[in-house]
Amino acid sequence: MILYQRLWETMRRKNISQYQLIHKYQISSGQLARMRKNQHVSTHTIEMFCEILDCRVEEIMEYQKDGA
Repeated sequence: MILYQRLWETMRRKNISQYQLIHKYQISSGQLARMRKNQHVSTHTIEMFCEILDCRVEEIMEYQKDGA
């Protein structure tokens, strides 16, 4: 399972809010909702977050084995 808890931590660290992502960077609220629920998002979406937050993939998501 892919978890996106690191995304929220990175956003806090970089002082970027969900409001800014939606209104300044045109990220859809649906994409943010999917990530809050640890649902599937495209690699394009991950790449956009890396560019916006100027960070590495590891600062946005992590893999956790199901049942762990």
